Amino acid sequence: MGLSIHYQGRFGSQASLAEMIEEVKDIAEIYHWQYTIYEQQFPSNKFDTDCYNENIFGISFTPPESESICLCFLSNGRMSSIANLKCFGNSTREDYQKYLYMISTKTQFAGSAVHKLIIHLLKYINEKYLQEFELIDEGHYWETGDEKLLHETFKEYDSLLDSVEDAVKNVPKIPDESFEDYFRRVLDLINKRNNP
Repeated sequence: MGLSIHYQGRFGSQASLAEMIEEVKDIAEIYHWQYTIYEQQFPSNKFDTDCYNENIFGISFTPPESESICLCFLSNGRMSSIANLKCFGNSTREDYQKYLYMISTKTQFAGSAVHKLIIHLLKYINEKYLQEFELIDEGHYWETGDEKLLHETFKEYDSLLDSVEDAVKNVPKIPDESFEDYFRRVLDLINKRNNP
């Protein structure tokens, strides 16, 4: 739980992976964000296939208090991540395969200023290097550019997390109560408190 962004897309067939990596690395270094560089050159720029090898191409970076932002791709040019490749790469289930190409990053604890910066960076990377890029921003900044709405949304998420933390600290578990029933009871109490 926590405010996140969800994104997917393809690397542009005419774009330079090495150039994108260098630009993102420079930005990460300016902000003192940790980053990891993976393979820097695709085996070919034939991105019209669903086949891929076991390598990851691109770069990921991690702003403080945020989960990593993956600008990573499989050899077929589609966005993915190491975690997605390990979890879903060898799956034969079609309903699991879609998760191979969907990336989610929680930015809740990084704050709205970092979230905004990440969104601006992704907009830039999208325009210059990507195609078929889609992003869902739970902070609504991607689609609106509304800083006030972004701050308000962060406050709502913070308040919800504080309510859950407070309830878990102050509502004891009943003996023999399952964790599922306990959390259901806690969430009911929070809901009643927030919606009298």
